[in-house]
Amino acid sequence: MSIELKNVSKKFGEVAAVNSVNFSVKEGELMALLGPSGGGKTTVLRMIAGLEVPTEGDIFIRGKRVNDISVRKRNIGFVFQNYALFKNMNVFKNIAFGLKIKKWKRADIEARVTELLKLLGLDGLERRYPHQLSGGQRQRVAIARALASKPGVLLLDEPFGAVDAKIRQELREWLVHLHKDLNVTTLFVTHDQEEAMEVSDRIVIFSKGNLEQIGAPREVYEQPVNEFVARFIGVMNVLEVEVRKGVGRVNELEFPAPTQPDGTRLRIGFRPYAVQVSPDLALYRYRAVLRRTYFLGIMLRLELELPSGLTLRSRITKEEYALLGLRDGMNLSLQIRTYRVLAREGGSLPPELQTAYEHPPTIAEHI
Repeated sequence: MSIELKNVSKKFGEVAAVNSVNFSVKEGELMALLGPSGGGKTTVLRMIAGLEVPTEGDIFIRGKRVNDISVRKRNIGFVFQNYALFKNMNVFKNIAFGLKIKKWKRADIEARVTELLKLLGLDGLERRYPHQLSGGQRQRVAIARALASKPGVLLLDEPFGAVDAKIRQELREWLVHLHKDLNVTTLFVTHDQEEAMEVSDRIVIFSKGNLEQIGAPREVYEQPVNEFVARFIGVMNVLEVEVRKGVGRVNELEFPAPTQPDGTRLRIGFRPYAVQVSPDLALYRYRAVLRRTYFLGIMLRLELELPSGLTLRSRITKEEYALLGLRDGMNLSLQIRTYRVLAREGGSLPPELQTAYEHPPTIAEHI
């Protein structure tokens, strides 16, 4: 493993910023640390960098414990959200700064900086100063400076947070290609779920200092371990049901739960794409009114109101919407194709509930 954290905690006075975190990063992996503000992700990144010292636990880089090793000796490149470029230095000198500190030879510095200028698409900008660059260019200079000394690990703290949406999208794609070319172990902090899903090999999700889940983007989206992850990654319908005679019920909706005793309360979650709708009222079991349609580009989100007043969200393509002839105010039938039982934040489920459920057929003959 390139990086490993074992039972790492960090307190600031009486405040626990990180609580007994364990995870590892593979050599050459691109990993996102994702979570809301105050979740602990930046504190974890700073401890790996050596900018903070763990209160408890150990951090290993390539098998070596680094708790007591200085920032300079960890062979890590760190990129801050605000770039932290030297305003009085041009691009070339900014990138070369760390190499001069490490007393590289002039010829080696010039060769390395020239190499990075080309690699990061900064050719011809070496004599410009930070104020003469766009936000995207400044961020690439900051990454070039972090890569200059050929670090074994690259850490980025909210790397694209200071640029507008269009440049941020371009930088995401650029980072993926750069990582593929360099194959350097990379961790980046973000609170943007879409960014983490699009860019990373795996995602570590934090909340209130706790590691909630770690997995590939598809895994954390389709198999959230608890309600926090389900709500934080994408959009999720979450309902609380009460089990009676092997069925969890909330208003008119029913979810089979044969292993649970009567009176058990469960949290049920399902993505909008699992809610199937039709203008044919005889097709599916449940009824709803299409209250509002939200345009999301190639997809549309439907706000559905059941007779009891319960609101669900569905998602379909523009083509499906047109084919079905849907419009706001229309009466529809619906079914929930798949669903999961969700643990509460920080909780866990018994093995028999840790699966996705296929809802039984709900076509007309079951009404």
